Amino acid sequence: MPFPDVLPGTEVSAVSEERRLDVLRAIVEDYVRTREPVGSRILTERHRLGVSPATVRNDMAALEEAGLIAQPHTSAGRIPTDKGYRLFVDQLAEVRPLTVPQRRAIETFLSEAVDLDDVVARAGRLIAQLTGQVAVVQYPSLRRSGLRHLELVPTAEGRLLVVVITDTGRVEQRFLDVPVGMDDGTLGELRARFNAAAAGHRLTEIGTAFERVTEAMPDDHRALATAVAAVVTAALGEESEERIVLAGQANLARSSMRFEQGLRPVLEALEEQVVLLGLLTDMTDDAGVAVSIGHENRLAGLAETSVVTSGYGSSDGDTVAILSSIGPTRMDYPGTIAAVRAVARYLSRVLPS
Repeated sequence: MPFPDVLPGTEVSAVSEERRLDVLRAIVEDYVRTREPVGSRILTERHRLGVSPATVRNDMAALEEAGLIAQPHTSAGRIPTDKGYRLFVDQLAEVRPLTVPQRRAIETFLSEAVDLDDVVARAGRLIAQLTGQVAVVQYPSLRRSGLRHLELVPTAEGRLLVVVITDTGRVEQRFLDVPVGMDDGTLGELRARFNAAAAGHRLTEIGTAFERVTEAMPDDHRALATAVAAVVTAALGEESEERIVLAGQANLARSSMRFEQGLRPVLEALEEQVVLLGLLTDMTDDAGVAVSIGHENRLAGLAETSVVTSGYGSSDGDTVAILSSIGPTRMDYPGTIAAVRAVARYLSRVLPS
């Protein structure tokens, strides 16, 4: 239990610790729902705490001394602090599951996507709609992706279409001028050698693997092999910048999204996409959903927000990107965690394997 560490030098029974956790949970739940500071009388009326109002007041005093709740302005009620939200999240016994209709809607909506761009856009809209907050979805990272297939398609005399398909669904197409009369057998051999060389390698390692292919080709085909390898690495290089999609920014303007410092710092933080992506990447926990609360966020503009993040990946279990929900610290943590986790799981299912 947390209170011996939270309140050093004090001795409380296990029963008192559990009751104070119950009081903290009740304060968080009420404040998230009503957006109003919570007093002891309200707690005893709304929640079955099994003790007198005087005992609840004593527990609230202990919570306040521990820095878990605070008194805003001159209000008689209390609100959770970042530290209080952190303890609440860490002590969540279970995450509220999504309803069956919600789960079916997620699966259907994502499975209807026509390509990777559509998948990422739909995932962002889903998270924003389910949470009423801002969604951030990263495109599958080339650093973690591999080559699914390389196709060489002759389109006309002296022209070759090079098609690159990653294992996360990205498709890049480039045209290449080739010697007139290039036979299908040579193209088939090149295709087979490049695909075999790429097997088991990340896209960032493809250049080195392809160099070995070109060096092993007969002299009369080496120039073509070198040109194909150059086109592929150049195409991947153009897409090497990490990309994210934002959805639901309009949700920040809702009256329930009150920020003491105003909306501008949050919007400016969201615009710093490179720094934001670094924050989310550092948060990502392979074991599941990670939560960063208030001043735990190293971006100053997000000091009044909480960020709920999960990795997602291909069907073989590899994490290739991340998705997040960003809202006020006064957020529905169980609901947001459930939504992010569910969308990440379904997104992993619909990615190409």
